[in-house]
This record gives sequence, C-alpha cells and structure tokens, in this order.
Amino acid sequence: MGGLKDELLKAIWHAFTALDLDHSGKVSNPQLKVLSHNLCTVLKVPHDPVALEEHFRDDDEGPVSNQGYMPYLNKFILEKVQDNFDKIEFNRMCWTLCVKKNLTKSPLLITEEDAFKVWVIFNFLSEDKYPLIIVPEEIEYLLKKLTEVMGGGWQQEQFEHYKINFDDSKDGLSVWELIELIGNGQFSKGMDRQTVSMAINEVFNELILDVLKQGYMMKKGHRRKNWTERWFVLKPNIISYYVSEDLKDKKGDILLDENCCVESLPDKDGKKCLFLIKCFDKTFEISASDKKKKQEWIQAIHSTIHLLKLGSPPPHKEARQRRKELRKKLLAEQEELERQMKELQAANENKQQELETVRKKLEEAASRAAEEEKKRLQTQVELQARFSTELEREKLIRQQMEEQVAQKSSELEQYLQRVRELEDMYLKLQEALEDERQARQDEETVRKLQARLLEEESSKRADLEKWHLEQQQAIQASEAEKQGLESERSAKERALQEAMEQLERLGRERKQALEQYEDVKKKLEMATSKTKSWKDKVAQHEGLIRLIEPGSKNPHLITNWGPAAFTQAELEEREKSWKGKKSTE
Repeated sequence: MGGLKDELLKAIWHAFTALDLDHSGKVSNPQLKVLSHNLCTVLKVPHDPVALEEHFRDDDEGPVSNQGYMPYLNKFILEKVQDNFDKIEFNRMCWTLCVKKNLTKSPLLITEEDAFKVWVIFNFLSEDKYPLIIVPEEIEYLLKKLTEVMGGGWQQEQFEHYKINFDDSKDGLSVWELIELIGNGQFSKGMDRQTVSMAINEVFNELILDVLKQGYMMKKGHRRKNWTERWFVLKPNIISYYVSEDLKDKKGDILLDENCCVESLPDKDGKKCLFLIKCFDKTFEISASDKKKKQEWIQAIHSTIHLLKLGSPPPHKEARQRRKELRKKLLAEQEELERQMKELQAANENKQQELETVRKKLEEAASRAAEEEKKRLQTQVELQARFSTELEREKLIRQQMEEQVAQKSSELEQYLQRVRELEDMYLKLQEALEDERQARQDEETVRKLQARLLEEESSKRADLEKWHLEQQQAIQASEAEKQGLESERSAKERALQEAMEQLERLGRERKQALEQYEDVKKKLEMATSKTKSWKDKVAQHEGLIRLIEPGSKNPHLITNWGPAAFTQAELEEREKSWKGKKSTE
C-alpha cells in the first residue's frame, strides 16, 4: 500500500503545484476543497465535507501550504484508498489541472494524449523526492525503450553528448522538460508522428498498464468449438481477450495463478502453432500466427506464472526498483568515498604538519651546528693568532739568547776548568733535556692526533649537512611518494642518528686527546721546570756563565719552554696547512 500511496502523491503534487499560481508554496482553501472533492470522486473514497471544513476551520481566509494539506490528504483520502479505482482516470484528472499552465506552446512532434502518457511514465520513473525529477539514467532507459519500439538504432554517443551539455545545477529533468525533449524529436529523427505515438503507447502499456505482451491469436470456443481471432493482452495475473485492439469489446479473461501451466500442442484439425493454457477450472486452446509468436507467448505466459509463484512484481517494476537501489548504493559509496577522501586529506595535512615540524627541528639543529662550527672556527683563528704571537716572542727570545751567547763566548775560556767540574751536573741536565725532548715529541703526536680528529669531525659535519639537504629535498617531493619518502626519511634519520653518535664519539675522542695533550703539557712543564731549576743552579753557582749546547748547524726555534721540537720550515708548512683549511671551511 505504501508504493501505491507514493505513486498517487506524485500526481497530486503536480495538481497542487499547478494550483499555486504565484509560486508561493500555498493554495487557497476553495481550490483545495475542489481538489479534495475531485480526488475522492476518482479514487472512489467517501467524501466527508464536514471533516474538510473542520480541518481548515482556523485558516478559512488564508492559503494553505503543501505541508498543511498533507495531514488531511493522508488521513481522509490516501489511507482510505483501495485498489479498485481507475488509475488512468485519476491521472487524467491531475493532468487536466496542470497541463494548461505548464505544457509548452511550441509545436511538438507528439499529441497532447501522447504528452499525457509521457507525464504518467515520468511519475512512474521519477525519484521519490520533491520537486519531482527524472535522473539521466532513467531518461536513457526511457529513450532506449522508445527507440527499440520504433525499430531504430540507439545513439549512445548522441546521448552522452546530451549528458555533457546537461545543466550541472540540476540533478535531472522536470516532467515538462522531458515532454519537450521527446516532443522535439531530438532522439527520434527520421520517425513520423504516428511511429512516435505508437512507441509511446506501447511503452505506456508496458510500464503503466502492466501489459507484458499483446497481439492477435486464434482461440477455440468452449461451446461451439469454433476458432475465432481475438486480441490478447497479457498482464501479471490475467490474460484478457478482445474483439479488436481498440479494447472496446472485451470477450473474456483467463485468470492466472501459480497453479496454471502452459503446454505446446501438435498441429491438428488444420490448425498450426497450437498451445494450451491449463487453469483451475478451464483449459484454453490457442493458435499463434507462426512458430516464433507461439514460442514468445509460451515463454511470456510461463514467466508470468513463475513470477506469481515467487510473489515477485512485474519485470519492469522490479527493474525500476533495482535501478533505484543501485543508484542509492552508488550514492552511498560516493559519500563513503568522499568521507574517506576527507579523512585522507586530514591525515595528509597532519602528516604535512608533522613533516614541517621535523623540517623546522632539522633547520634549528643545522643552525645550531653552523653556529657551533662558527664558534669553533673563531676559536681556531684566535688560537692561531695567539700561537703566531707566541712564535714571534720565542723568535725574539732566541735572538736575545744568541746575542748573549755571542757576548759571553769570550768569557767561556776562563771557565773551562769550572765546566769540567760541572760535567756531572751537566749530564743530569742532559737527562732533563732528554725528558723535555721526549715530552715535546709526545706533544707533537697529540697535536697530529688532534688535527686528524678535527679533519674527521669536519668530514662528518659535511656528510651531516649533505644528508640534511637530501632530507629537505625528499620532504618537498610529490604527495604520491609520501610513503616511500617516509621510509627514506626514517633511513636518513637513522643515518643522521648514527652520524650524530659518530660525532659524539669523535667529540669524546677529541676530549680524550685534549686530556692527553694536557698530560703531555704538564710533563713538558715539569721537564721545563727541571731544566730551569738546573739552569738556576748553574747560574747561582757560576754567576753569569751560560752553557753552550752542541746542536745542528741549522737555526732552531725557541719556545717559552726552550728550543722547539720543529724547524722553521716545518712551522711554515703548518701555517700553510692552517690557512688552506680556513679557506676551505
């Protein structure tokens, strides 16, 4: 009953909308009373004028909206409707109310009667929402059936082009737009008015009147046993036969149920293409015009009986319901896809924010590393400047000592004897100097180790900056490679972590080298202190006498702690190395 109510509401909606002359969504009470009376008449529902007056008593002077009319319509008309009224008469009453207001004035290929049938077909195929529209899929279904009945070829490309030019702001066509589309002959070119009318009538019979098959056949009488030509019409539960196809003179019905059956008969008594329809109380012998028609009728009747056994609706109604369910399913899938896309977009935005946060952290880390490197370079420059100053001072001290040695060389002859006496002390002094030289060699070894560690640290920092640059480039790659980039980023972060661990290990090794350097420095200071104590003892013992040590003919550098462990050429080579590293960094 719910399906019947929905179908009736569509036709009533057209009538109500037509009475809304100023498009305000409301209709005056007198018009609604007339509409209600007409509906009760065609639907064969007892009319209750008192109930109508009571329902609109508070609104006698003003118009009533569709929502205001629906309670009365449901309670006093639709809930009382039985399936015993003439549907065509009901549809024609609603059509009469709305046709003059809405049907286009331009000439059409179809008659007004054909337009009425298209209007009823529209109500059958339209969506169950208001304002009523027919979606492109149902338009294609209807046009295909019309083209098939007319014997023409379906132009799929033409319809696709029509859908492309379809107004995106609308989900489908209204009934009047559908009538104009069929009436202007856009999809029936080359067909005359009579062919189009015949096609509309046949589709109307199938979809609206539930005519599954119709045609002329010979029927054998039950009393006189004579054969008479009749026009047979097959519907879901009945086969009616008429004198002619105008359906004016009905001769009888064959009631079908799940107990009926249809059988093929051999030719006899000069009649060919015979088949038999067995019902509960009667048996009908029928002769088709040819074998093809016979097989078609047998198959159609058999399918109808099978549907009655299953309790299924007619094929076109079942197909319409499947199409609607498919559209609902596709719409639900589309909404689910849109929801998933929104979730993916939100997750993508969150991932982008996370990547941006990581990038900022990496930039901050790189900035801190650059700042530390800058401080290290500044410290290195300061140390280099201080070492250069100390070297100059050592050169000056050595020059002064050489001058003093030259000045005192003449006095050395006078003290040769005393020197021999001091040979024992001199041997001890030599041991102290040997300790000092050994300490200087250790210091040079530590310096070389420190230089190597600094080079490795610089190399690791360059690798770190390279990896950081590669990671920044990977972050800016396309979204389609995000998953791959994520794994690559993880690998680079691990490599970065390993590089940081190596850098920390180099820092620890550098710290250890500095500690070794401090130990060597302390030893050197101890050796220098011993040397100085021996020199003080010699000075106190001999006054202004100074010892002349045997050495190389090449000039030697003098440091704060005595003669250096490297030559002038070695010092210049180190200065070139420092300047080269500074320019590279």
